[in-house]
Amino acid sequence: MWSPKSTDVHTPSRTSAMRALILAVFATLALSASAVTDVDILNFALNLECLEAQFYSYAALGVPLNATLTGNGPAPIGGAMASLSGFVKPIANEIAMDEISHVNFLRTALGAKAAVCPQVDIGPAFNTAVRAALGITDKNFDPYKDDTNFLLAAFLFEDVGVTAYKGAAPLIVDKGYLSAAAGILAVEAYHAGIIRTLLYQRAVQYVKPYNIQVALFVEKLSHLRETLDGTGNDDFGVIAPPATDNGFYFPFKSDMDSSLVPTDANAIAFSRTIPQVLSIVYGTPITSNPTKGLFYPNGINPAK
Repeated sequence: MWSPKSTDVHTPSRTSAMRALILAVFATLALSASAVTDVDILNFALNLECLEAQFYSYAALGVPLNATLTGNGPAPIGGAMASLSGFVKPIANEIAMDEISHVNFLRTALGAKAAVCPQVDIGPAFNTAVRAALGITDKNFDPYKDDTNFLLAAFLFEDVGVTAYKGAAPLIVDKGYLSAAAGILAVEAYHAGIIRTLLYQRAVQYVKPYNIQVALFVEKLSHLRETLDGTGNDDFGVIAPPATDNGFYFPFKSDMDSSLVPTDANAIAFSRTIPQVLSIVYGTPITSNPTKGLFYPNGINPAK
């Protein structure tokens, strides 16, 4: 939702609550619930990067991650080289190389404690998410079909990555790890900004076969994320005021503006706890305490 923007400040009590939630999640992964370590947090990040890297590697390069990068993890479900224009293709290539580098960096930094990349669904899961967002049971969404579909699929991931790193940052103790996480957060924010800008440029175009303009499609995906994570106010589309079911956005109205940077009232990026992030990538409301689903059919993997 676009307005009002909510306050998102890391007070000590909020940080303690976040740590308690994360402890509960890691307890379900058969990890010690005595403390959440930097290794736990970085392995969670590695699980997310495995998903993004597999998607972009297939979309841009037409191949999955190699066994060294995945730690001999299972092959992904779905995946294909995307049919991209000469303008979007180089962008997809660059993001793919960044995400692959993130996986390599985290696996190297964690060494023997690095988790094996879990099985990820980068095919049918997108269709499931889109149907849930649009409230439909027909029409199939192919994330590799063209520029617009690829960007919409990427949008599902990018803002989640930014909020995940932002939420985890206060929990990281080692300054070296914190610096690295901050660097990855910055790159993820660059990616999110690029994807949001490209979608904003297409705001008035229609997504086939849905006969829905891009602006509204994005708004629906955004609303799905903020509904799953239980907040209802930490996710925005790409135009403001937000797109509605009754809206047709050509030409743009005088009171319509871009919404390229989703922030709170202080222009600070939103945070998500690990349970909130998992609720989105598992495609299940946080109130159900999901342990697997959607993009992670078997859940995420703990540290070795």
